[in-house]
Amino acid sequence: MGDLRLDRRGAWLVDRIVATHSLVLKTVGGDRAGEAALNRFLGHEDIDADAILAPHVARTQAAVQGRRIVVAQDTTEVNFSGRARRRKDLGPGGDGLSPGFFIHPLIVVDAETEAVLGLAGSQQWTRAAGKVEGRRQRALEEKESRRWLTGAETAAAALAGAAQIVVVGDRENDIYGCFASKPDGVDLIVRAAQDRALYEGGSLHNAAAGWPVLASTCVAVAAKPAGAKGGPQPARTARVEVRAGLVTIRRPRGRSANRSDPARLTLGFVVASEVDAPAGVEPLMWRLLTTLPVATAEQAAEVVRLYRLRWRIEEVFRVLKKDGLDLEASQVTEARRLFNLAASGLVASVRILQLVDARDGSERPATDVIEADRTAAVAAVGAELEGRTARQQNPWPEGSLAWLAWIVARLGGWNCYYRPPGPKTMANGWRRLADRLAGFATAERRRALPTMRLENV
Repeated sequence: MGDLRLDRRGAWLVDRIVATHSLVLKTVGGDRAGEAALNRFLGHEDIDADAILAPHVARTQAAVQGRRIVVAQDTTEVNFSGRARRRKDLGPGGDGLSPGFFIHPLIVVDAETEAVLGLAGSQQWTRAAGKVEGRRQRALEEKESRRWLTGAETAAAALAGAAQIVVVGDRENDIYGCFASKPDGVDLIVRAAQDRALYEGGSLHNAAAGWPVLASTCVAVAAKPAGAKGGPQPARTARVEVRAGLVTIRRPRGRSANRSDPARLTLGFVVASEVDAPAGVEPLMWRLLTTLPVATAEQAAEVVRLYRLRWRIEEVFRVLKKDGLDLEASQVTEARRLFNLAASGLVASVRILQLVDARDGSERPATDVIEADRTAAVAAVGAELEGRTARQQNPWPEGSLAWLAWIVARLGGWNCYYRPPGPKTMANGWRRLADRLAGFATAERRRALPTMRLENV
């Protein structure tokens, strides 16, 4: 952030959010002085969401070098319905009434291990009051939906050095201009929302009707909460049949169409349809448009697998919002401070997921979530936590993320038996680890003081 004190305060804020499992400043700050310090930090003129995210994006860039990665992008709403009192500079939420804002992060996932590697960036905004007129007549550059193309562009710039970048989006991402203006070095997988007209005639949804089944595979389907489309549904594993081929879609007609876009685009089209779905459950149906090859059964099944990794961003949202850190419960009232708090919460949510991912083993280094110069201090803490039995020994290589997660879990109260540690255990452990690391840092500074004084003389 260009100021060491701000850098330290920003790092401390993320540590405290993870440790307290909260985004309420009274809780995160620990006391009135801590709460006041955080308010000053969030409102500082040199602080914005991009500045808060920058060091974590840089860490993610280092983590992706030479790797195939999936970048999941999606939008979530933070709505203060029932908590609108004193909110400032916020526009209407999705209901058009309650104050709120929107977050569109880029979550980076290792395509092979499916582990969360970090953040590549995030967009945050409020909406103007009133109904938007002429939506269909406006160009993509003038629309809120421009965020999907911006996300792909950000991923291409921020993740240079990755072996392959696959950006994945849901049905809101089904925008002709996003495919037409796709940045170099990025592939796309987008769930089709529209039954597009094909250039040679016919429509997209009917294109695969006569195609043979190339593969049969299983897809993990997350549970649906009450109020979701189709009603509540338990988590399950769906068996799907996969069909795939090439389609040539026609540029949309109308005033909003960008005449500089090509008149047609040839894309891969993969259809994954569930067979033998349980009674009372809406069968899974994914229609996926992609720039990846789909000529073989293996390639088509890989597109389905990579799209499935989009669920990792849903996990981040759950940790950030009501099921986790509960951003909506924040007492912060001003939009600018809320944006900065949300950015810190995103970083904390990703860190919590990384630690939970690593609890059963991970080849990732601990430097995905901590600085390299903290490793020796963490090793000293970890040595005190090991017991006499084999189950009470840290089984993972020193310096690995799995090794760090074991230490954090032990500090959080996990006894090496029974259920594996979850997000709250990791949060408790992180608080204790952060406190101990702060003590190590203070001791190191004090040991260095006599040497510094002697050198000054």
